[in-house]
Amino acid sequence: MEANKYLNDITEIKNLMNRSSRFISLSGLSGILAGVYALIGAGLAYTRLKSFSTSNYDGLSGRSTSLWGTDVVKDLTIIATAVLVLAAFTGFIMTLRKAKKSGEKIWDSTSKRLVFNFLIPLVVGGFFCLVLMQQGIAGLVAPATLIFYGLACVNASKYTMGDVRYMGLAFIAIGLINTQFIGYGLYFWALGFGVCHILYGGLMYYKYDRN
Repeated sequence: MEANKYLNDITEIKNLMNRSSRFISLSGLSGILAGVYALIGAGLAYTRLKSFSTSNYDGLSGRSTSLWGTDVVKDLTIIATAVLVLAAFTGFIMTLRKAKKSGEKIWDSTSKRLVFNFLIPLVVGGFFCLVLMQQGIAGLVAPATLIFYGLACVNASKYTMGDVRYMGLAFIAIGLINTQFIGYGLYFWALGFGVCHILYGGLMYYKYDRN
């Protein structure tokens, strides 16, 4: 009986230490929805690109420099911004709900470190992509966004669930593969931000959110 009591105490101490050092209220369902938003956005972007160039596949795939400086870029920016805002808003609401349910503060020192470490590679990657577009190297924008997003996930994973690290590594791998298939970034975006988010969100929901 005494041994069981000590084991229970040790387990409880480990749980408390884990909760104090890691933000564990990320919602798996929000990851699934973010993936759905990304796939819808990719579909809309594909339709817009197809209407821009129905006969020239280079234009459709993003290889053609004639794409830049047109209204298509503005439309694609609007689509990407809408997907980002929807995903961020959904993630915040569902994470807030889960945090309240588990009694965890959504904005404490741990969540601040999580956000800070996530934003460092993400902001650097954003500026790097702007430079790529400025220099006319648009074909590397898609793989760069995937790689830097993956680095952001890996960098932030030490302050949240360890599964985030593996998702980040998957994004990095997809981005690196995309560098060998320049011009097919939209498909790799759909695979990464769409399919990977849905798979990751489903796994997280199954492991942590069902109860």
